[in-house]
Amino acid sequence: MIAVAGSHLVLIPSYNTGLKVLETVREARRYWQPVWVVVDGSTDGSSAALKTLAAEDPAIKVLVLPHNQGKGAAVLHGLREAAAAGYSHVLTMDADGQHPAARIPEFMAMSHAHPQAVIFGLPVFDASAPALRLHGRKLSNGLANLQTLWHGIGDALCGFRVYPIAPLRDIMERQRWMRRFDFDPEAAVRLCWRGLRPIRLAAPVKYFSAAEGGVSHFNYLRDNSLLIRMNLRLLCEFLVRLPWLLAGTTRRRFFRSLRR
Repeated sequence: MIAVAGSHLVLIPSYNTGLKVLETVREARRYWQPVWVVVDGSTDGSSAALKTLAAEDPAIKVLVLPHNQGKGAAVLHGLREAAAAGYSHVLTMDADGQHPAARIPEFMAMSHAHPQAVIFGLPVFDASAPALRLHGRKLSNGLANLQTLWHGIGDALCGFRVYPIAPLRDIMERQRWMRRFDFDPEAAVRLCWRGLRPIRLAAPVKYFSAAEGGVSHFNYLRDNSLLIRMNLRLLCEFLVRLPWLLAGTTRRRFFRSLRR
């Protein structure tokens, strides 16, 4: 089933993911159109292969950055182009095939029903998930939940999400952060601070081995250092925002009680 909606598109940032990005785009196109890919300075020849694919399918668009700038920067480039084309929402998914394309219509439908919300993928891992990554994920999620007073993000690192373009782009344009691996968790926290409602939907996630064509650019030292610096920044800002966040939590509880 292919679903089409003039306000929502699928946005896939990609960096040196080889043939996996072609598989990911084809799978996404089975369930949605349009599908846009932002090639983040890849040097593996995937941009040429994607352009060939796009030449055969007008619902696929390929944007190519001249050099690698990071996942967040690639997403921001896609947000700018999507907004200029009149779109209001993007569903982001990784190019390495980890995210479930079959769930795209469900996520988009939820976003249409709640256009002011962020639809967060709540990852369901199988045995392929590396144990070390899962332990680190628990720490990141704990910090994100603390920084938002348990507002309901669920998972701060899963990149399978539907974002309203305008608030996310505004947040990113106002600062120089959120350009690399820090994009997903900081976007989750700051959008909750902005007052957007988080809605969580299950999303099975699969890690592919190298033999299966799996590609990972995660660097434990570099990217964990980036996350540590990000969380220190967010924790400092969280303390400044705490009175406002507490007041907002109280207001939400009051209005929920009125609806019971």
